[in-house]
Amino acid sequence: MAKEAAGKLEWRTNVPDETSKKLEPDSGLVGKTWLRLKCVMGGLVMKVWGFLEKAWNLAVAEPRKVIHCAKVGLALSIVSLFYYIRPLYDNFGGNAMWAVMTVVVVFEYTVGATLSKCINRAAGTLLAGALGVGIYWVADQSGDELKPIVLGVSVFFFASAATFSRFIPLVKARFDYGAMIFILTFSLVSVSGYRMVELLKLAQDRLSTIAIGASLCILVTMLFCPIWAGCELHRLIHQNMEKLVDSLDGCVAHYFKDSGNLTISEENLNKKIQGYKCVLNSKATEESMCNFARWEPTHGRFNFGHPWKQYLKIGASLRRCAYCIETLNSCVGSEIEAPPCIRKHLSDKCLKVGSYSTNVLKELAITILNMKKSSKIELIVAEMNFAVQELRDALKSLPSHLLAPPSSTGEESTEGRSVPIKKADVLPPIMKALPLITVVSLLEEIAARIGGVADAVEELASLAEFKPAKDRKPKQNLPTNKPISDNLNRQTI
Repeated sequence: MAKEAAGKLEWRTNVPDETSKKLEPDSGLVGKTWLRLKCVMGGLVMKVWGFLEKAWNLAVAEPRKVIHCAKVGLALSIVSLFYYIRPLYDNFGGNAMWAVMTVVVVFEYTVGATLSKCINRAAGTLLAGALGVGIYWVADQSGDELKPIVLGVSVFFFASAATFSRFIPLVKARFDYGAMIFILTFSLVSVSGYRMVELLKLAQDRLSTIAIGASLCILVTMLFCPIWAGCELHRLIHQNMEKLVDSLDGCVAHYFKDSGNLTISEENLNKKIQGYKCVLNSKATEESMCNFARWEPTHGRFNFGHPWKQYLKIGASLRRCAYCIETLNSCVGSEIEAPPCIRKHLSDKCLKVGSYSTNVLKELAITILNMKKSSKIELIVAEMNFAVQELRDALKSLPSHLLAPPSSTGEESTEGRSVPIKKADVLPPIMKALPLITVVSLLEEIAARIGGVADAVEELASLAEFKPAKDRKPKQNLPTNKPISDNLNRQTI
């Protein structure tokens, strides 16, 4: 009966002539297949369109990446002439492919990275080729029976030694690619030399084609819109300082938003606060850029021997600040809130410390950007230290009645005597005030670590010989025989 009832069900729709029309199901195989095909094609078109849209947005946001792609295409087009032009192909033959391979593997985004790979590849190829030819001569002089043994033992020994050298920190940081190329070239020369007669001619052709490819990469990357690793590192440190400024401002403003200092939307505020995460994740990028920057020649405002390692110290100091800001952000999201009376008592001092701390970071960012010594950094740091001292004094002088429960203040017994406040009654308000006390401690620690950043920037300015700013003012009566961060240890200024 259920089957019969289901079979009698039908769909009807109203038509303009005030009658109903029965809807017949489209049970045709062709119709269903066409519908599925349209869905699949529509989904594919939407995915391709979304990919193209993302690619376009990336190209607009980072036009230098598009330029880099064009430079790679230009270098490959030029090196392909060794195949297209007959005289060049007759001189190099199939070995011309090594020039193409060299362009593909050594052309990097920055000039420093390209120079590093080119020099490593050239040095590794030259050293391995010369050593391979020498080992082949020794093996050839040993006789036909000992020749494969000598070649096999030499491959094992030198390949093992070169592989072990890649675990050494200094070699891994700067010559890891060269060690890998040494292993590859030495193995090819030693193994192929056993069956080839003109080994020296082969090694010479391959070395010349690799040199041509590397030279072409260096010329293209340095002559056409060069992207310097040193400039990228310099810009990264400056951007990290600005992100810390936004994060610290956002955390303090969000925590004390009841003070009326919140002027932006909640969504934009959260984006500003998350800037510290970029600082925490930039260590690997800073180290690679510093390594590549040391390979680059003099360019722009960066002379030969520029103290690139000092940027790593500044980056480490910024990350120490970012860790504190991360903890501060977790306190901002705490569900336990201090009593309004205590927050009101300390909010002005906390906001003042946050404001002066961000002023120091802004001034340091300007120093990094302009590469000029600041004439007022000592004054700004002194103001920050003074604000920290005021916050400490305000926390120490916190009135005891603010920690008393409301029910116990002004309460009297029936005999006219005041009822003493019990510790059990005071404990809950103290527990509620702990998040605010934690925020105060973190603000003090952040100020101290910003002083460390100021010391690192001052050291960079001294090593790099930054010129003084034009608006330099007479020095204030502040101690200058100690690092800037030591001023936090003073109780008065």
